[in-house]
Amino acid sequence: MLRPYLPILIIFIVGVIIPLAALGLSALLGPRKATKRKLVPYESGMNPIGPAMQRTPVRFYVVAMLFILFDIEIIFLTPYALYFRQMGLFGLGEMGVFLAILLLGFVYIWRKGALRWD
Repeated sequence: MLRPYLPILIIFIVGVIIPLAALGLSALLGPRKATKRKLVPYESGMNPIGPAMQRTPVRFYVVAMLFILFDIEIIFLTPYALYFRQMGLFGLGEMGVFLAILLLGFVYIWRKGALRWD
């Protein structure tokens, strides 16, 4: 009864063993000499200026999440744009509801001031 699941089990085992083997071999065979230059944080070829850990404003994360949210909107609109004639009035109604919810969310974040950069 479990015979059909044997290939999945083998793939899972191989998927666990290979990364563990790679990590183990690199720990055993890799160089361990830490020099002063290797311990300096890499800053795109430039010498680091100031502390490495700086506080990032919360507004940055809010804008990033809003960008992802409205970017996903395009993913849902693309299939509708390709097949809108086959969907008929039902598809038009569903897209209208979807866009109305997005518009309400956009108005909400606009009123809250999440899009202001000052």
